[in-house]
Amino acid sequence: MNRVLAVLQLGLALILFLFALATLVNMILITTRPETISVVNTLIGQIVVIVCLVALGRIVMKKGLARFSSSRQPEAGAADEQQDRA
Repeated sequence: MNRVLAVLQLGLALILFLFALATLVNMILITTRPETISVVNTLIGQIVVIVCLVALGRIVMKKGLARFSSSRQPEAGAADEQQDRA
């Protein structure tokens, strides 16, 4: 069950990073418009959204990797115990 949750967390992290990349592309396209206050407000808002998406993606990725590596350790420990008994 831990592996399934770890894979889901890693998938969510990938989706968050893709959303951040899509927002960055959108921000680049918005910069081609004439300079107005609404364009500046949009750019500031999108910078905040990109930073939040990347930070959340990084947190979810670290938790997913930790969960995935912890789900693999008990199996290795069980194999070591079986070798010790023999």
